[in-house]
Amino acid sequence: METSTALKSLTRNWWVYVLHGVAAVLFGIAAFVWPGLTLFVLVALYGAYAIVEGAISLVGAFRSGEGFRWSLLLWGLLGIAAGIVAFVWPGITALALVYVIAVWAIVKGIVQIAVAVRVRREIKGEWLLGLVGLLSIAFGVLLAGFPGAGALSLVWLIGAYAIVAGVAMAALGLRLRKMDKTTVQAAERAGRQPAPRGPTPA
Repeated sequence: METSTALKSLTRNWWVYVLHGVAAVLFGIAAFVWPGLTLFVLVALYGAYAIVEGAISLVGAFRSGEGFRWSLLLWGLLGIAAGIVAFVWPGITALALVYVIAVWAIVKGIVQIAVAVRVRREIKGEWLLGLVGLLSIAFGVLLAGFPGAGALSLVWLIGAYAIVAGVAMAALGLRLRKMDKTTVQAAERAGRQPAPRGPTPA
């Protein structure tokens, strides 16, 4: 069975998921260990993280085939838009920031689950992307449902989500990298096989 265009696109862009994971983990760690983290600093960190994640997704979209270009493009534009909102709205209130992050997380989660469902029969490990999608939606719903949480609780919640989702995303990327190598090796072996001979003349 030939590898589908969608699967090829997904495995070819394994590095997008690894970089997303690394960026999320770094953001989460910064949220936990930054001494005296203020709302202004949290907004700046979030804006930088969202823009970096969005840029990574856009690069992956333009380097991707038709299979998942739309999802990476949407993911990238959404992240960059959310980051820009955080930066150009310096006087953003804690409540507004919560809703911006909540909407970003829910929409991103829906996209991730849609991709996971699409490739569920073709790869082992799609559950990681589905898990990240579920985490994103749950995180967004939780933020939207309890917008009045204290600043410290907000920082811890955002940091914990970023770390857990980042680890799962990086694990997915490494699994896709392994699949990409396997696909390339299989293609090389197929290319080295001798062509079938015709019937031997009598």
